Amino acid sequence: MAEVGAHLTAAPAGGDRPSVFEAVAQDSLMAAVKPALQHLVKVLAESNPARFGSLWRWFDELYVLLDLLLQQHYLASCSASFSENFYSLKRIPMGEGTRQPLATAGLPKRQHWKSLLLLVFVPYLKGKLEKLVSSLREEDEYSIHPPSSSWKRFYRAFLAAYPFVNMTWEGWFLIQQLCYILGKAQHHSPLLRLAGVRLVRLTAEDIQALEKKLAGDTSSQTHSFTSRVQLAARKALGGIAFSLSTGLSVSVFFLQFLDWWYSSENQETIKSLTALPTPPPPVHLEHEPSSALLPKLKTVCPLCRRVRVNATALSTSGFVFCYRCIYSHVKAHQRCPVTGYATELQHLVKLYSPES
Repeated sequence: MAEVGAHLTAAPAGGDRPSVFEAVAQDSLMAAVKPALQHLVKVLAESNPARFGSLWRWFDELYVLLDLLLQQHYLASCSASFSENFYSLKRIPMGEGTRQPLATAGLPKRQHWKSLLLLVFVPYLKGKLEKLVSSLREEDEYSIHPPSSSWKRFYRAFLAAYPFVNMTWEGWFLIQQLCYILGKAQHHSPLLRLAGVRLVRLTAEDIQALEKKLAGDTSSQTHSFTSRVQLAARKALGGIAFSLSTGLSVSVFFLQFLDWWYSSENQETIKSLTALPTPPPPVHLEHEPSSALLPKLKTVCPLCRRVRVNATALSTSGFVFCYRCIYSHVKAHQRCPVTGYATELQHLVKLYSPES
């Protein structure tokens, strides 16, 4: 059973309140799924734009529909979101005493729809707002609006205010988590408080009830045609949600790895590790007097000790000389005057500066 699964265990005797690590981990689970799926869709769209381009253009809307179906299924059947159920948690209404309702009982309608709204549409709207801010910033840099236009003044004020609004939003979550850690709050997230619910661990009775409900749904029979149609529709939607949740349960760690792999911070590390090494400088023959007399200024020829004229490099060593100086030296000695590497006239390379 995907909803219960091997990852669900009975609640420990220490209490039903989940630790802050469990609460934060289930929040980060769905936050990692979307970027990973987005990257997969992007790869498909780049490989075949004609077939998968529309998936990329409407990715946010398609993801909201899938997320809505998934969360609705889990809230109705397990009283929890997908990620909360994955970490053996459930939602109960605020004000419940020691006698908690079973996970199969579901949430009251008010808490159910508020939970669904906050789980699905708040992240969607926040993502859209971030994209809008990003596009407005780009437009502000390359705007064709006159400097005195009211529209430009409006969205410049919006761009100036957005960082403070975002900081307030993130600070709200941080303060709530700190209060949860200190035992001063029943919620680690303000969204749970707005939904009127709190998180608790699943108990052994919850797991047994979930297993019985699954067995009862597969064996139930109805005789009314309307009831059969409604049951078939519920089974179809439940089957889609079941398949989606099973696939996410199996691939969630792969998706989290994919999100980490393509993160901007990790890409910088990968580039630094996979970049071609810088070629080392030529080995100087320290015992030769010519190498000890290298000029300190890079624009001076090591042979004539003057500013280089018609700069020419030796491909065997990389040092630069005047063309007349190095041509005469190589023709006479067949070696680099600094390193002593064997050199021929064909190893002379003319350097062209932008001024020339």
